[in-house]
Amino acid sequence: MTPPQSAPPPSTIDERNPMSLLLSELSLRDVTFRNRAWVAPMCQYSSVDGHPTDWHLVHLGALARGGAGLVITEATAITPRGRISPSDAGIWSDAQAQDYERITSFIRGQGAVAGIQLSHAGRKASTRTPWLGRGSVPLSEGGWLTGGPSAVAYPGLDAPSALDVAELDQLVGDWAAAARRAVQAGFQVIELHAAHGYLLHQFLSPLSNRREDEYGGDLDGRARLLLRVVDAVRSTIPEGMPLFVRVSATDWVPGGLQVDEVAELARQLASRGVDLIDVSSGGNSPDQQIPVGPGYQVPLASRVRQVSGLPVAAVGLITEPKQAEEILAEGSADAVLIARAALREPSWPQRAAFELGDDLAWPPQYERARP
Repeated sequence: MTPPQSAPPPSTIDERNPMSLLLSELSLRDVTFRNRAWVAPMCQYSSVDGHPTDWHLVHLGALARGGAGLVITEATAITPRGRISPSDAGIWSDAQAQDYERITSFIRGQGAVAGIQLSHAGRKASTRTPWLGRGSVPLSEGGWLTGGPSAVAYPGLDAPSALDVAELDQLVGDWAAAARRAVQAGFQVIELHAAHGYLLHQFLSPLSNRREDEYGGDLDGRARLLLRVVDAVRSTIPEGMPLFVRVSATDWVPGGLQVDEVAELARQLASRGVDLIDVSSGGNSPDQQIPVGPGYQVPLASRVRQVSGLPVAAVGLITEPKQAEEILAEGSADAVLIARAALREPSWPQRAAFELGDDLAWPPQYERARP
């Protein structure tokens, strides 16, 4: 596959809206996104026993109504033990999946694509809801024992147990089962969370993976669990359904993951049926030194795109429409993921269309507010 070197090819651009790349269509497998302004997964800590609530319907629904091409739910645990906090979302039961149906139906009804991020927090699980404190939740208060690649604690949290091979086999099956439920719930895109210091990232990073078996050592060993999960999920979901993977392209710590290593991993993911890499960074060590600034992770996305040949989405302090348009125009990414900017302004894509001189459909109920 020839790595893309510039803006996405004309075949993926919406001929009806030639004014901007940001508002042009993108097709992956059988799914067409109405534009390239997407909403990143953002934890809400508002679930009850893993079930989505009215908060999720209104929160995600507003983002779809605001014009996003793709709305991805927060990190959604594949097992109870995989939750970041007791208030995290889950899809380890059919009942949870059924509760998502009204949400995915509304998102699709607004013209957006409904995506879900499947996650396991590993050694960073069983932590407090952010506005209720910090640190691990004690067993006496509803917390649980955590597991990771090695018995190495994230600083400030309880030490995990080292997961054995039988437990890893079970987790691969849990990811596949969660993907099956996601399809039944009406999601159109699945993203696997291998970033921000959660379980799949913990295995990838030498900072947290000290194993001496086939799941440790060099990158091939450290990537083994992720590749098994990708294979299991890809074989479970429909052929026409896009599969994304979110990665931390660097740990921002000496001796941790580096972008070229992750870019080579992305090349392997391409050969296993992954359709897009969502490129983030950090999250696996408090020692990280991140040069935060507007678009600070875009060069990472560009490098992963160049090496792997896969489409990528860029994320991280992308806040203005013209900034997003430039990222796409220079060929650094194929889509942009908006996070905090979308929380501040759920209709960010509609403003982007206005500022870029382009067009985007508005709900008829809101047409009288169109600029």
